[in-house]
Amino acid sequence: MIRDRGRIKWTSMMLPEHVKLLRDWVKEDQYEQPKEVDEQQFERMNETLLEAIEFDQYVTIIHFHNHHYEMVVGKIHYWDEIAHRLHVIDHFQEVHRIPIHTIADIQLTER
Repeated sequence: MIRDRGRIKWTSMMLPEHVKLLRDWVKEDQYEQPKEVDEQQFERMNETLLEAIEFDQYVTIIHFHNHHYEMVVGKIHYWDEIAHRLHVIDHFQEVHRIPIHTIADIQLTER
């Protein structure tokens, strides 16, 4: 006979599908919501973007990707007019293709 010192051991009565749904629900609960960009901030970001392209400066771009905000620091390689995306090359020579409508903020940075 197993002696468990009077404690009742409970076993899980949940199916694996239910456990997966609960884990997905907790993960979705941590998602961030995209923020709206007003006209003044949009104009300021546009001026910063044009200055960074013209003078080949480093920028910090905060954009919404996979339900979270991400930050990319690098130089703007070029602007894709057809797909409406910025091609940014970071310090590790990785290319990031950032859709323009997901950008929350752009700032000039020092290297």
